[in-house]
Amino acid sequence: MNVTNLFFTFFLLLIFGTISVQAQENASSKFNVDFETFTLRNGLNVILHIDESDPVVAVALTAHVGSAREKEGRTGFAHLFEHLLFLESENLGKGGLDKMSARIGGSGANGSTSRDRTNYFQTVPNDALEKMIWAEADKLGFFINTVTEPVLAKEKEVVKNEKRQRVDNAPYGHTMYVIDKNLYPESHPYNWQVIGSLEDLQNATLQDVKDFYNKWYVPNNVTLTIAGDFNKAQAKEWVHKYFDEIPRGDEMHRQEKQPVKLAETKKLYYEDNFANLPELTIAWPSVYSYHEDSYALELLASYLSDGKNAPLYQNLVDEKQHTGRVDMFNYTSELAGQLMLQVRAYDGKDLDAVKAAIEGTFRNFEEEGIPQKDLKRIKAGQESNFYNSISSVLGKGFQLAQYEIFANDPNYINKEVENILAVTAEDVMRVYEKYIKNKPYVATSFVPKGQAELALEGSEEAEVVEEQIVEGAEKDIDLDEDVVYEKTPTSFDRSTEPPYSAKPELIEPEVWEANLPSGLNVSGIKNTEVPLVKFALEMRGGLMLESPDKVGVSNLLAELMTKGTKNKTPQELEKAIELLGSNINVTAEDEKITLSGSTLAKNYQETMELVKEILLEPRWDEEEFQLAKQEVLSRIQQMEANPNSIASNEFRKLVYGSENILSHNNLGTKASVESITIQDLKNYYNSYLSPLSSGFMAVGALEKEEVITSLKGIGANWPVKNFRFPDLPEPQRPEKAKVYFYDVPGAKQSVFRFGTPALAAADEHYYPAEVMNYRLGGGSFASQLTQELREGKGYTYGIRSGFYGDRSTGPFMISTGVRTNITSEAALLIKEILEKYPENFDPNDLEVTKGYMIKSNARKFETLDSKLEMLSDIQNYQLDKNYVKQREELVEEMTVQDIKNLAEKYIDPDKMYYLIVGDAETQLEKLETLGYGEPVLINPSAE
Repeated sequence: MNVTNLFFTFFLLLIFGTISVQAQENASSKFNVDFETFTLRNGLNVILHIDESDPVVAVALTAHVGSAREKEGRTGFAHLFEHLLFLESENLGKGGLDKMSARIGGSGANGSTSRDRTNYFQTVPNDALEKMIWAEADKLGFFINTVTEPVLAKEKEVVKNEKRQRVDNAPYGHTMYVIDKNLYPESHPYNWQVIGSLEDLQNATLQDVKDFYNKWYVPNNVTLTIAGDFNKAQAKEWVHKYFDEIPRGDEMHRQEKQPVKLAETKKLYYEDNFANLPELTIAWPSVYSYHEDSYALELLASYLSDGKNAPLYQNLVDEKQHTGRVDMFNYTSELAGQLMLQVRAYDGKDLDAVKAAIEGTFRNFEEEGIPQKDLKRIKAGQESNFYNSISSVLGKGFQLAQYEIFANDPNYINKEVENILAVTAEDVMRVYEKYIKNKPYVATSFVPKGQAELALEGSEEAEVVEEQIVEGAEKDIDLDEDVVYEKTPTSFDRSTEPPYSAKPELIEPEVWEANLPSGLNVSGIKNTEVPLVKFALEMRGGLMLESPDKVGVSNLLAELMTKGTKNKTPQELEKAIELLGSNINVTAEDEKITLSGSTLAKNYQETMELVKEILLEPRWDEEEFQLAKQEVLSRIQQMEANPNSIASNEFRKLVYGSENILSHNNLGTKASVESITIQDLKNYYNSYLSPLSSGFMAVGALEKEEVITSLKGIGANWPVKNFRFPDLPEPQRPEKAKVYFYDVPGAKQSVFRFGTPALAAADEHYYPAEVMNYRLGGGSFASQLTQELREGKGYTYGIRSGFYGDRSTGPFMISTGVRTNITSEAALLIKEILEKYPENFDPNDLEVTKGYMIKSNARKFETLDSKLEMLSDIQNYQLDKNYVKQREELVEEMTVQDIKNLAEKYIDPDKMYYLIVGDAETQLEKLETLGYGEPVLINPSAE
């Protein structure tokens, strides 16, 4: 399920979407999200939205309960329930919705928890709608009897692993804990974190769990949202059938708003075991969601921090060079809010200097305010964000439920525009003076170990609860014993899964193609659901064309390409893009550089004029180049302290070998980046970026002719370069398996990367191998790795396996993080699963695999992003336009023996690299039990 402790990021994305409704100043008056609401007698709120563009439907069940409705000493219950409700219900049986999701081709049952609500959601082919309504009703009315002591004990371990992975074992992971503990008084429900305390979770009893469920998981505290292509009358009939008899709970009352005020500023510091750079976070009390000031606060935060024209960026990044970026956002919740400002400074920077620069920026803002052109620019971007937020049926369902629960009116999705358009420059200054100027705040300084002197002057040491990992502390959990429970009475037999309705027909998007005289390949898909266009220019190259002593050139080139043009300064270019409501990005990868973006359809041609400038008239700004180098060096330094980044980088070295350029991270190393000059970037640009080895793709509300016209200037002026792509050494599988260990002293988790070189994406066996992997580790909760390591043992929060080939050969890889004290046990279990997979794969596994791989295609092209990905795959891997239907035929013909053969060939556990990043002092020697000899300590200096 989704990462709860990081939910506020996801929540902010929703908020950005809702805010951006306001900016439709020039949007078509015809645009409207139609919906219907009704309430069952038991109080269940139902929202229906019809969208017939794709044969899919999104179903979301949202309970108005989050961590804010927990009791002191029993924190983390709302999040614990997010986990529990996926496991089993009386009529779905063990595995519950997860097993059914695999068979019906769903996107995967998922959920998230915030301070104020918990939701459960999935997008499925529309022939499975009745099944989903049946399953969601089973969660709400026929679930709690299935929760037993062993089930509860195991899920506690899963939640603990989530906290270790996202908080305890991550750089800056405790920041929000320290902020909220000091911003909100102990009596305030936002004082604790959504994920709760490990002690509270451990102390939770089965009766506590049942009491929580019976109080909050009742129809009159829940909203059911159904969005997509379905028959409304039929859907209503099914909702009544499955939900009507679930009894109403106690009367629900909305919580009173509880905004906070600080009597004085609080400064705290923490020496972070996983941080290599100092980070300053400031939080001011602000407002709850949909407060009249929230719109002006969002504009204020965006103006001050977003982009090169932002005052904070210009001062802290460009002028003072304290950092590579500044983040500021208004984090609102149902009862209160907090305005957040965060700066991760460069190595050795004193955070007092950072704070002084922030204060200087604020003083300038007080004198100058926000210009009208910047109000217009920000609103244009918010309009595009809004359309992006509702480009899927799930996005529309999320928004409608959000408005229903927190604004008490789902029609905010259509009327909130007037709120944002009403914001004036005076409003922005007013909220600055009301919430920031001379107001107390909470400031945290998270600094590397031994560098407390970098913290703000006058800071006190923060109290952070550090969990101790004790060998053998967790008890074995037996989930295999049969449990007998009394089933909840029902007026009809719910034990039989409902049938499918009419089978949805996969309608592949109509792809058009063209070739320009310059050799540039062009393809597109017309789609008019929302007035947006997304595009990508993919240029072959990236890391593969670099030399080992200059790794990082393509990444720095990508960074620099959007930092101005021949005739526009970096600030002028950014402003021109944002005034159109567009965004343009350039990214470098292993085998390509991609210039991509999105824009309102009405502004596509103007946006492409800017793309032409970026591509053909680079500015080569020396100052921006030095800033980009400094930012990359800072990112490299951060990676060196992050166990997951360490694992990924070390695994590349093992898989590709020292002679293959792909063994490097494309950011480069400290030494290689420091050696790169701007001339190196010019040489790469002049030698390798060529229309002959590039392809342009566009999807959205425009015709083929419009796309071709937009590229004429590029095609006529982009010089063709002839060069030869290097023949990369073919990575070789090891003759014998070997264990490698990277020591991170005191690690709360061990990070695994197990695997071996496998296949290129264009290889004829690549897709069949992906089919084979579905039941092993590619199918989330339908996979054996997840079922045994997470659901069976509680060893991990998540685990997956997959093939990662591109044009060149890539690895098969298993990745996970497990609690430290069962490192060897988890590694042994993975090895055993790999050994047994070929012989254990049976006809039922094949049926489930085929069901998912074929039926999930109904969801394959729902969003503009998915359509753009389809065009990219066709271009890069020489696929036919109807490759999806070809793959359906391939899957239909596959046999159990085919799967066994593929598994034996590509996932031999005795010919793999086993890489573990963790605490060597307690775990290294025990890994000899894998049977692959003495583990190799990669960083012996850590001893």
